[in-house]
Amino acid sequence: MAELRPGMRADQIAGLMISLAGAYAGWETLKLPLGSLDNPGPGYMPLILSVLLFALGLIVASAGGKSQPLADIRWPELRHAFAIFGTCVFAALAIEPLGYRLTVAVMLIFLVGVIEKKPPLAVILVSAGMAIGSYWLFATLLKVPLPPGLLGF
Repeated sequence: MAELRPGMRADQIAGLMISLAGAYAGWETLKLPLGSLDNPGPGYMPLILSVLLFALGLIVASAGGKSQPLADIRWPELRHAFAIFGTCVFAALAIEPLGYRLTVAVMLIFLVGVIEKKPPLAVILVSAGMAIGSYWLFATLLKVPLPPGLLGF
């Protein structure tokens, strides 16, 4: 059996981060009116969920201790994680000026073509299909207003 080294374990740190997220969400929820049990306000359910998140995070942190120490964890997919994060930042900044369809197409060309190195035909079909198909689903069927961009595309 492997010897357990002292220090925080990965699941303990994850549980504490979940608890912090729950505490922050609960703090922000207190800005909304809570209402009462028979007439709940807009802050009622988010507060319950944030308290639940906080409590479950503490359970994970306190029950943890059998996972690897954080220093022993390897990150083989770190490159992919940064690529996805960078793509999300690009999408947040580009969706208004470029529009929904063009932003989604550029994101998928980067992720599927550059990061995953798929064949060009697959990249074109996936990016065009997802950009047009998801726009049709959200804008036409679900009536969600999406930014058209400078070119109206």
